[in-house]
Parts: sequence; C-alpha cells; structure tokens
Amino acid sequence: MKISQILNNNVVIVKRGMNEIIVYAKGIAFRKKVGQVIYENEIEKTYVLDSNDMLEHFSYLLSHSEPNHITLVNQIIKYGEDKLGKKSNDYLNLTLLDHIEFALKRAQKGQFIRSPLTWEVKRFYPKHFQIGIYALDLIKEQIGSEFPVDEAVSIALHFVNMEEGKSNLDEAIHSMETLKDIISIIHYHFQITFDENSLDYMRLMTHLQYFIQRVSSNSPYSVIGDEVLNQQIKTLYSNAYDCVQKIRIYVQKKYNCNLTIDEETYLMLHIHRISDKQTLKGEEK
Repeated sequence: MKISQILNNNVVIVKRGMNEIIVYAKGIAFRKKVGQVIYENEIEKTYVLDSNDMLEHFSYLLSHSEPNHITLVNQIIKYGEDKLGKKSNDYLNLTLLDHIEFALKRAQKGQFIRSPLTWEVKRFYPKHFQIGIYALDLIKEQIGSEFPVDEAVSIALHFVNMEEGKSNLDEAIHSMETLKDIISIIHYHFQITFDENSLDYMRLMTHLQYFIQRVSSNSPYSVIGDEVLNQQIKTLYSNAYDCVQKIRIYVQKKYNCNLTIDEETYLMLHIHRISDKQTLKGEEK
C-alpha cells in the first residue's frame, strides 16, 4: 500500500485499491515519504471509512491524539470485544477515541457530565457497564485522570450502539427513561424505597420491561379480559389501583396507548406485591 498522506509520525493515509484508508502504528511514518510503500506487518491498526468527510474528520482526530490515548482505546475495545463476544467496527474505535479525548479535556477543567441513565444502564446492560468501569480504571492507571461513574455509562453506551445500531439504541434509551418514570410514579405514590435485590423487585422490573415494549408498539396485552378478576383486585388493592391509574395517564400521554383490563390487572398485582412487602419492612424498622 502506497502512502498518500503523512499525518504525523504514527498516522498515515494509504491507498488500498481504489480507496484511501487510515493506518496507525508508533513510528510507522518515520523516515517515510509520500509514495513509498507501507507493508501489512508494519501496521498496528487500520481504519476503513466509507466517506471522505469521515476520512477527513478522523484523520484530524488521529493526527492530534496522543499515541498512548490510541493504545488505551485499543485496549478498551479488546476488553469489550472479549466481554461481549463480538467484533467491533472501526467507527467504534474512532468515536470512542473522540469521546475519551474530549472527556480528558473536560476533566482538566473539572467538568464532569452527569448521566440520567446510570441506574438503567447498570440494570439492563451490566456487561456494557462493566466495560465502562474497566475503561475508567484503565484511564486512571495509565493517564492519572479520575472520573465519576457517570462516565462509565457514556462509554458503555458506545458498546450498546455497536451491538444494536443507532435506531435501536435510541429506542433502548427511550424505554429506559420510561421505566425510570414508572418506577418513580410507584416510588412517590407509596413513598417507599425499593430493595433492588429482592425477587419481587426483579419480577416487577421484568414485567415492566415487557409492558413498555408492548405499549411502545401500541399492542398492549389483551387475552382474557377478565372483568370480574379485575374488579376483585381493584377492591382488594385499591391503593395499587390508584397507582396504576397514574401510570395509565402517563402511558396515554407518552405513547397514546390505553391500558387493557389485562394490563391493568397484572400491574396491580405486581405493584401490590412489592409495595405491600416494602411497607411491612418499613414498619418493622
């Protein structure tokens, strides 16, 4: 592959077939000139991009990045690939490098961004969150910069995006925000703090995940439609019923979807189970 452009001592653009690609290795351009050949065994990392705009943007990024930052990102990517059992694409390397470079500049000024999705990502994407924590540990060890846990969430979402794609990531974030809102409705209605390790809490979370999938696609669960059972549950668990009505209003506004009798019944049962046990625990203290 012949050198088209030397960006710095470690980064060059080469011609491969009809396309230009970016290649990286420490000292790869040392004593080299445009037109000379770069061999595969000299290259540490290759970046293949699908547009000239991307090539220009990431060429600038790589040529202005510290070599140890690029190596660090490669280590994080390798850990993430092993953790998830999936190969990444070149865009992940570059977007993550861009993110970390900017985060390090913010850290120097004491500027740290709080993530509204910390709880949700820890709960729904534990492997991805662990990758984020690994990245923060590596940054601290190799560069000396410390970040709050929120930054692990931002890094984790890069790997979620890698697996699910942009549109699915947007849907996942939207669903996580909805889940957080519904949990908040239950929390404030009953004035309780949940035991997140309890079986009832995990059951509620699982039910809500599928519930949100159904209402977001406007296909709420409706099989039995048992009005007698629904009325019995309303009478027995009136407080849970009141809470579900708040969730009903929220869902109607956000998704323009009305709850069926079956959805209402199951929500009341799950909410009563967890609220009743949490209330009893509170009274015992």
